Amino acid sequence: MTSADPPFESAPDESAPELSVIVPALNEADALPRLIAQLHEQQGVSLEVIVADGGSSDGSVERAREHGARVVSAPRGRGAQMNAGAKLARAEHVLFLHADSQLTSPMLLSRALAAVRDAEGSSGARVAGHFPLRFERREPGHDFFYRMLEEKTALNRRDTINGDQGALLSTAYFRELGGFDERLPFLEDQRLAARVFDTGRWVVLPGRLITSARRFETEGHHRLYTLMAIIMGMHAAKVSGFFERAPKVYAAQQETRALDVRPYLTLVRELLIEAGWKGAASISYACGRYVRGHSWQPFFWCDAWLRPLLGPDRHPFLTFHDRVFEPLTNHRFSNAVGAVAVPFWFLVVLPLGYTISDRLQR
Repeated sequence: MTSADPPFESAPDESAPELSVIVPALNEADALPRLIAQLHEQQGVSLEVIVADGGSSDGSVERAREHGARVVSAPRGRGAQMNAGAKLARAEHVLFLHADSQLTSPMLLSRALAAVRDAEGSSGARVAGHFPLRFERREPGHDFFYRMLEEKTALNRRDTINGDQGALLSTAYFRELGGFDERLPFLEDQRLAARVFDTGRWVVLPGRLITSARRFETEGHHRLYTLMAIIMGMHAAKVSGFFERAPKVYAAQQETRALDVRPYLTLVRELLIEAGWKGAASISYACGRYVRGHSWQPFFWCDAWLRPLLGPDRHPFLTFHDRVFEPLTNHRFSNAVGAVAVPFWFLVVLPLGYTISDRLQR
């Protein structure tokens, strides 16, 4: 069943809003009122807010309605929820936000919508926009880690655009893309981002979104980053068995806890053994090609590490990668080197490192 409430107050019934903001939610009763209040405060743009609920039990639906949002019920899973919300959108453009997003300016969305419209131009070019991020932290430390993540969100490179950065695009283009992929309860944002890269282009929107660092702080910064690398590697290699046998590999926010990566490393090893030597070689090569395609990241880390000396918006190491290193290494031999290095790193180095770390903490 689908239930929808009256439209957001800033979008009068007699005229369609300029922007439909769609927020997937699952037990986000604490975060939703803050976000919806900030949306009420936006100036220079008419909005409707649609909260797509995936079965909350904490009063999220009631809180969203109390604060003036429309609510649609949908099967659990961000892709399915956002698709359900998009079906109700009345505006020519849609913006997908996470419930823990925070807006940094009353003019943030009007400027963002103007930027996308300018990029579309009179030709109606296929364009989607995303915001750079700033992380809201509860715990001190890991300053370089967060600076690296925040700088990465301002790039327009494959696999750097995620759902917490928002996605603003025309409703027509979103429908042309086929909406979000609902096959998994996660990765829907990366898959949509990839289709935009293939059919249009991304633009960085002016301003920033604030997002919560709670998942990194709860699960562990480096362990979560490692798990994300495993997920993307298995996704790039099209190893569906990994996701079938670890369906909860990426837990819902409210279900997160200190992360143990080793069961997933063990599963990767089992899948490689079961695939036989030819299958394992094919998987390893695909992962190696994926890693080679991300060889820019160590160069980017150097730029981020030297940011206090380089100043803003300077990327000499990344420029060197793009102009020199990448053309020299874009070939099958480099993919093959990665095919050997990736299994060794994930199946030997990382398990040994985690074992030593755990013993030192006892």
